[in-house]
Amino acid sequence: METISRQSFLQQCLGIGAFISLSPLVANAWANRTTDDDFYKKIVLANNQEVAKLLKSLAPEITEVRRRSGYELANLAAAFCEPTSQYYQKEEVVPYMAKIIRFLVKAQHADGTLDFGNLASPPDTAFILEPLCAAGNILKANDSASLREVKSLLKEFIVKAGEALRLGGVHTPNHRWVVSAALAKINALFPNPAYVKRIHEWLSEGVYCDKDGNFLERSMNYSAVIDRSLITIGRLLPMPSLFEPVRKNLGLVYYHSEPNGELVTVDSRRQDQYAPINILYFYHDYYYLAINDNNPEFAAIAKYIETLKGFDERVLSDLLVYFLEDPLYKKPLPAPKAPSVNFEKFFTETNLVRIRRNNTTTTIFGGTDFPIIIASGRANSPNFFAFRKGEAILKYMRFSTDFFSTGYFHSQGITKSGSAYILHQKIEAPYYQPLPAKFKRADGNYKHSQSTDGRFWNKMDFEHRPQSNINTLETTIRVEEKNGSNELTFSSKGTEGVHVVIEFCFKEGGNLTGLKKLDGPSDNYTLESGQGTYSYGNDSIKFGPGVFKHTKLTGLEGELYSSHFGTLRTEGMHVFFTGITPFEHTVTIG
Repeated sequence: METISRQSFLQQCLGIGAFISLSPLVANAWANRTTDDDFYKKIVLANNQEVAKLLKSLAPEITEVRRRSGYELANLAAAFCEPTSQYYQKEEVVPYMAKIIRFLVKAQHADGTLDFGNLASPPDTAFILEPLCAAGNILKANDSASLREVKSLLKEFIVKAGEALRLGGVHTPNHRWVVSAALAKINALFPNPAYVKRIHEWLSEGVYCDKDGNFLERSMNYSAVIDRSLITIGRLLPMPSLFEPVRKNLGLVYYHSEPNGELVTVDSRRQDQYAPINILYFYHDYYYLAINDNNPEFAAIAKYIETLKGFDERVLSDLLVYFLEDPLYKKPLPAPKAPSVNFEKFFTETNLVRIRRNNTTTTIFGGTDFPIIIASGRANSPNFFAFRKGEAILKYMRFSTDFFSTGYFHSQGITKSGSAYILHQKIEAPYYQPLPAKFKRADGNYKHSQSTDGRFWNKMDFEHRPQSNINTLETTIRVEEKNGSNELTFSSKGTEGVHVVIEFCFKEGGNLTGLKKLDGPSDNYTLESGQGTYSYGNDSIKFGPGVFKHTKLTGLEGELYSSHFGTLRTEGMHVFFTGITPFEHTVTIG
């Protein structure tokens, strides 16, 4: 990574306008962050404010199990035990800790699990144990007589839950490490070789992290969970080798981050593929490894995260818990070295390209899981291109055809050709002949199977039928980036007369100029020719030339969705270019 000035890094990450609006706060936070003592005072103050809210919100009866309950108890424990806190040794805090843990003990099943997220769920119980064990660790050295009930009930709940985790199962890859991290924390409080044995049983399956830094689920949401879990296991067993996949993943996370902290999730196999999360959730991991590894770039990223919107509410308010639980957090960060904001990265494992030129970013995606199956655990996003220029955001582009209701284009990988990236899909849609004699049944009841093109199911034993009248559609999208601008060349050929649609979705709330509003939904537009402009704040994206040869804009998702009355339409300002095969068109976006 290249070295740039600290001020330039923030200016390029946040955009000129954001940088100015945050100054001098940002400048101080980055260039001289204030002293570590002052930052710690800020952490304690945030905890004081959180506890003040809790003393009010916890006044009514607790009626439901929430994951947040663990952090509420941990924050109260931190306030009670931190000498500089306004709540240090204040007896008024103790009844609220007792109230939370009494409720959790009452809600706990005989097997040690809780009902939230899923019923009688070991992994969901593990999530709440992370902060509860932190609370237990913080309270352990405090001999105040008023804490006896709280500490006793905490032990009762944690040990009982430990059995649920030692014996219970999981649903997803990340659950293995969440459960193991919770067991490591329980073992640190109440040592039991059986906990460690179970951790090693899960670890023996292997912690997969590909060469790009992706975990199995390719999810930013669950990468944050896995990183924190592996750090916990690694430091407590101890097994420092578990830090290595975290380092790889954090490297990938940076390249997936937008200047405003949002993370690209189009390649995810989980629910976040349509709901981007923020790099805020990785703060603890960057901070911990920056100190542990003396990593100046991770330190720079941690300091950058501190400047992002939402840091105080979503990170700082719980940070005292981490600083009291693990002494490493109180060590000074190494001097930051700003990472590059000019890069081009091709993640071949997921067929994702990320290009950044200061405040402008390009994302190209061709890594859908095949065959297309609409289910959690599979990457199926049709968003093949995204572009940001400051606050002006093209959320995604999609390409659709009405070729036998196959719907959206999903590239079968990405090929790099010189400075361009090539996305490609070939679809064959056959008709089916009578079954050969040896596959015919007297009762006419044939195998319930999927059509060979994957569009539908029927009791037709498709795999044994000869095919005829095979129609083919071959689509290629060539993307070439030059100094923050992109040229996209579309080619769709084969069967003639197929309606094609290029869909742009810009961030809602912006302004479109040079376009024609379409009848129907208020945010549908087209560009029949020439150039259009999308503006948001002081930033703008120019795109075109437009083309509009037909008005068939329904059913873009295809039969996989329409048969269930589903849609992939999202909030935003939608612009449509249309054509008919054979189709050739080049669009410039910049």
